This record gives sequence, structure tokens and C-alpha cells, in this order.
Amino acid sequence: MTLESTIQDIAKKARLASRSLAVASTDRKNQVLQDLARRLTEMKPEIQAENLKDLEAAKAKGLSSAMIDRLTISDGTIASMIQGLNEVTELPDPVGTITKSWTRPNGLEISKKRIPLGVIAMIYESRPNVTVDAAALCLKAGNSAILRGGSEAFHSNTILAGIIGDVLEDAGLSRESVQVLPVKDREAITVLLQQEEFIDLVIPRGGEALIRFVVKNSTIPVLKHYKGVCHAYVDHDCDIDKAVSICVNSKAQRPGVCNALETLLVHETMAPAFLPRMAEAFTKACVEMRGCPKTLEIIPDAAPADDNDWAEEYLDLIVAVRVVESMDQAMDHIATHGSDHTDVILTNDTANADIFVNTVSSSMVGVNASTRFNDGGELGLGAEIGISTSKLHAFGPMGLEELTSTKFVVLGKGHTRL
Repeated sequence: MTLESTIQDIAKKARLASRSLAVASTDRKNQVLQDLARRLTEMKPEIQAENLKDLEAAKAKGLSSAMIDRLTISDGTIASMIQGLNEVTELPDPVGTITKSWTRPNGLEISKKRIPLGVIAMIYESRPNVTVDAAALCLKAGNSAILRGGSEAFHSNTILAGIIGDVLEDAGLSRESVQVLPVKDREAITVLLQQEEFIDLVIPRGGEALIRFVVKNSTIPVLKHYKGVCHAYVDHDCDIDKAVSICVNSKAQRPGVCNALETLLVHETMAPAFLPRMAEAFTKACVEMRGCPKTLEIIPDAAPADDNDWAEEYLDLIVAVRVVESMDQAMDHIATHGSDHTDVILTNDTANADIFVNTVSSSMVGVNASTRFNDGGELGLGAEIGISTSKLHAFGPMGLEELTSTKFVVLGKGHTRL
């Protein structure tokens, strides 16, 4: 078979599998998740042996220690995958729920019923644990999944896909409900992105270059998340102690993630009191500050910021700092340089908090809280498959409910339209 026919066959089988998966009971889906958790424990030696092949190849290619760390399936990684499966099992099943119902004057009964999206293709880099996480969320929401991990994790993803397929088959479901592309060829991604007849949504997870490639080449709707340029605005009236603590947590707890703070905006009346305290705390946390001219007047040890800093996703212990004249200027800055990901205001002024929440258009807008809370688990979704920074069809962390859509159900008694 050619590459094109191989990929199309995978997509067709996923579409066919999605039909039976869409009507699978909650108990059967939960059984698959729990059986998978058990099999991961039983087959840990085999999984880690395949993972070792990927690790040896990665080291031979000279991949960075950070990449190798993400690629490694340690005992802790398997434990984390099992924990994730258990958490998804406990989540309410959204499929089949009625979100709204009403009766028309002519007696026609209308309702909106939650249904799976159908077939989801996910393209991601490095971490093989994403294979299990994505499969679990797609399955619980009644969707078939086509998974394409990084070529560096090929052996790891292949054995995980085989285990998932065996568990599905044992439960009486099609093993094509979850498929990993069986080829390393990058061209396979391009072919996959053209299968709009069979695939309903593409979710890329990785660097900005990967996501832009997917958006450019896909004929299928794409869940977009280019980058996380997250802001904290320190208002004219705020609790300095709390603001400092929140900013340190936002920036330094995990600087390499998409919901980490990248730019700090400070009202000019608060700057003389706040910035020295903030600089001291950032120094202790090994955070480099890059400041505007007004920031440098107060913190002369900070590095000068240039125009490129305001739209930069550092993913590192670096933060850009700008002193602003007003909240309006802060919101203008966010609208100009932000990425619709996460922005927070630190204030005691409830009127300003309301204006900020209603004006800033990001997927999570916070008041007196860390940017790090824009996460499916932290927001009570239980788990997420990614964070959307586009407003169609979901915005923010995508949990089980966001992996479904709704259809109208119309109940009549011989009704005909006049």
C-alpha cells in the first residue's frame, strides 16, 4: 500500500469504529480504562524495553537532556498514566446528557443532546504518556482517536497502541477506536491532515512551529494554541504581599509551561512600592527581569526590554516588565501583544476587576490568582486534552465535555409543518 492509501485506510477504520463507540455504555468505557490501567502495570517491563530503544536512538542523535527526560517512561511516568486513567474513569460521562429542552406552542418537544465529535486526530511531540492520556479522554467522550506522536517516541507509542487495542478488543469494542500511525515519515502528517471526509477535529500539541504547520496544511478544523503569552496586571490598588506571591508562583513554579507568566504590567502609582519588592522576590527565584525605561528607573539592575520582549513566550526564568499609566493601557497592551491564553489582574478595586474580566478576551481571566490555574485539573475538569486559544468550538482547557458537541432531538406526534 502507498502512504496515502495506508493513512486513508486508518481514517476510514477510525470513522467506522466511532459509530459503535458513540453508543458504548459508560460502564463499558470505564471498563476499558480500568483494564488499561491494569495492563500498563502488568506490561511495564515490555513497555520500558521498547522505550529504551527510543532513548538509545535519541542519545545517538544528540537530543537534549530535556527532550530525553520527556521521552523517558519511568516507573513514575507509568504511575502517572495509571492515575490519569483512574481520574478519567471517575469523571461523569457527558455523552447522552440533555443540555436543554423546551416545548413549542404546537406541542413539538425539542431538546439538545450531547454527542461525541466523532474522530479526533492528535499530533504531538516527545511525551509518550500523551498517547495514553489522549486515548483515555477521547474514549470516555465516545470518540475514535488517531494519534501521531513524535518519531523519536515511535517504539514507545507503538507498544502502547497495541496494549490499548488489545484492551478494546477484550471489551468487545473495535481496536481501531485508537490507532497510532505506523510510520515515521513526516509526510504522513500532511496526508492525515487531508482526510476531512473521515476526521472531525485535529489537535496539535507541541511547539508553535508544529501548530502553524498543522493549521497551514489541514483541511480539517484545528484546535489552535500557538503560544501562551500570559500577563499579570498589578493595579493601582492591590495587596503587595499577595501580588508578589502570585507573580512568583505564576513565573517560577514551572516556567516552561504555556500558562506561566511572561509579562508583568504595573500601574505607575503602584510601581515605586511594588517593583523593589517584586525584584527581590524574582532575584531569589532566579528570574531575570527585562524592563521598560520606567521600570529601569526603579530597578536599574534589570535588563532593558526591547519591542520583541512584549510578545515573547520565554518558557524560561525570564519576565518582561512594563509600567503603565492606567488599566486601559494595560488592557491595550494585552490586546496587542497577548495570545488569548491567560491574563490576570491583581487588585482590591472590585469595579476594575469587573471591567478587566469583561474586557480581556483570553481563555482564562483571573482576579487575584496565579496564571498557573489555567489547567483542566485545576479548573475542576479532571483532565484535559489541550488548551484552545480559538473560540470555536471550545475556548480554554478542553476536558470531556469539550470533546463533545450537541444535536437537536425533535419529538413529534405526527406533526407536519404548515
